Amino acid sequence: MNNVYERWKGADFMNPMLFIILLMLILISLSIGTIHLGVLDVARIMFTTFPFGATSDHKSMSWVIVELVRLPRILLATLCGMSLSLSGAVMQGVFRNPLVGPEIIGVSSGAALGGVIAIILFWPWFGVVGLAFAFGLVALLLVFIVGGVSNRARTLNLVLAGVIVSGFCGALVGLAETLANPATILPNIVYWLLGSFMDANYAKVAVVGGVTAFAGTALLILRWRINLLSLGDEDARSLGVNAQALRWVVLALVAVLVAAQVSVSGGVGWVGLIIPHLARRIVGPEHTKLLPAAALLGGIYLLAMDDIARGIAAFEIPIGLITSVIGTPIFAFIFWRTQSPGWSTQ
Repeated sequence: MNNVYERWKGADFMNPMLFIILLMLILISLSIGTIHLGVLDVARIMFTTFPFGATSDHKSMSWVIVELVRLPRILLATLCGMSLSLSGAVMQGVFRNPLVGPEIIGVSSGAALGGVIAIILFWPWFGVVGLAFAFGLVALLLVFIVGGVSNRARTLNLVLAGVIVSGFCGALVGLAETLANPATILPNIVYWLLGSFMDANYAKVAVVGGVTAFAGTALLILRWRINLLSLGDEDARSLGVNAQALRWVVLALVAVLVAAQVSVSGGVGWVGLIIPHLARRIVGPEHTKLLPAAALLGGIYLLAMDDIARGIAAFEIPIGLITSVIGTPIFAFIFWRTQSPGWSTQ
């Protein structure tokens, strides 16, 4: 059995297979809800009227449910899952540490703080996106300053600095919640921080899709250089790569992805930590295959979690709670597994 697994691991058909699974899950997810629709009915609506090509005769209740209510939410969950997982896979490769992710190095907490401030100030939605993005970059800069990251710095310093920055941003978020109006603003902040795709619309899909297309494509173009970074700075420099500059570029792209996700759906944790490990088990550690697999698996995973969030009970459970409940024990197992050889502790 192990020999069969090793032959299939990293096979060229794995990523196309994951893409097919994602498309199938999207169709299934479109049929899930208070009003149940058959998968064949969903497929007929999608393939005969999308995008928005239905005439007034075709705009039935089923069409409205599929294309105006469920589809933007499903697309948003898929794009956010892809962004988070891709970001986590990139970070783990760049820092040669399986315990590094957007949550660990403070980008998510910084973006959340920016979003909360924008909500308190009654900024419009694009203001929330902009401030979340800016604070995500500031948090990343603080992590580098506190951790004193240099060519010879231990990645443990980065993780500890991320914990410090995350704790500081979390304290400021708590202060902002204390100062917020408890009757109007506070409930919105609390629910937003827990994570949800309930307010999904095509405007949010367009923003996250545009950011994902830009930053995600750039990371995929750089994936062979990320392979060199995963060898270590000295080896990367010997092969003609400016490791420090490339690391900054890569982390800036990751910050853009994470900030965009936080701005539209709030806190959705652990996806960028656990999904890259599953992708690595399927296609191997080589980033030219790992990054596309991680993105596809992230979309599949977060979409499945959103299906659970809106279908497990009569009321909707914040998706951030579900991903945390599932992600924390998996992360604990990953931490235990990292005691075995295979990752640099530089």
